[in-house]
Amino acid sequence: MTKPRVLVTCPPMLGLFDEFREDFEATGLEGVPAKTTQILSEDELIQQLPEYDAWIIGDDPASRRVLDGAKGGKLRAAVKWGVGVDNVDFTAFKDHDIPVENTPGVFGGEVADVALTYTLGLARETYRIDREIRLNNGWPKPSGISMTGRTVALVGFGDIGRQTAKRLLACGSKVIAYDPYFKPADGIEVESADWPSRLDEADFLVFTCPLTPDTRGMFNEDLLSKLKPGVRVVNVARGPVIEEAALLKGLRDGTVYSAALDVFEVEPLAPDNPLREFDQCIFGSHNGSNSADAVRRVSRIAIGKIAGFLAPR
Repeated sequence: MTKPRVLVTCPPMLGLFDEFREDFEATGLEGVPAKTTQILSEDELIQQLPEYDAWIIGDDPASRRVLDGAKGGKLRAAVKWGVGVDNVDFTAFKDHDIPVENTPGVFGGEVADVALTYTLGLARETYRIDREIRLNNGWPKPSGISMTGRTVALVGFGDIGRQTAKRLLACGSKVIAYDPYFKPADGIEVESADWPSRLDEADFLVFTCPLTPDTRGMFNEDLLSKLKPGVRVVNVARGPVIEEAALLKGLRDGTVYSAALDVFEVEPLAPDNPLREFDQCIFGSHNGSNSADAVRRVSRIAIGKIAGFLAPR
């Protein structure tokens, strides 16, 4: 009997793929790694998906066009690897009678670690110092700022936001949380506010929220006048939460002192993207959740979900 074949397009999982072959085997599945470093295009997916029984999705466009194009193929289940689901058209999956789920609540600590790393890197300019020493044989000594007594505006107070707040509070910072569904969390002493009030108090603006119609473009040109001059911006959420044109304007006029971005409007970051002009900024590769420990844990959850979907009823 032919084993159900599962296409895997999630880069972190692909990076450790050999470790999961036995997990696929143990559940009676054949996992197949896609050839990709970030995402497959809609056209690539339409061409490939009909040959597979299931799909473990990364940040690829899991759109209606993709599902319509794959109609008539073998696809009968999918799992979105990770937490974010802004790239998944759940209505289209339902219309095609293909079950799909994500793996919620799995990366709070990992992404929060990166958010704190970026925040500290902006505060003390450690990344910039490293680059100057490595690339220019420099020995710079910039005067950064201390985290103690600073105010952080934290956008999103879900799992990642709460974990980020815990780390920031340990640095002696004050945290103002923005989340329409805010609920106090035991042991995490933050204040809450309605967006965009009190942003003029914030030394740091940290985004950990999901991408939704309400959060898309939250950081825009209209927001610049509400910010404290010299604010430092961190985004470990999704790229489109920040309008890059507005961020560039803020960097150029000094409203924004620096930014640390793990995600961008268009990924990978283009060689000619003007954000590269600002040496004080820090750039990531949409890699905040990618610790080997988390990848192993979440990949096995995803494989288990696929196996459950494909099990005989």
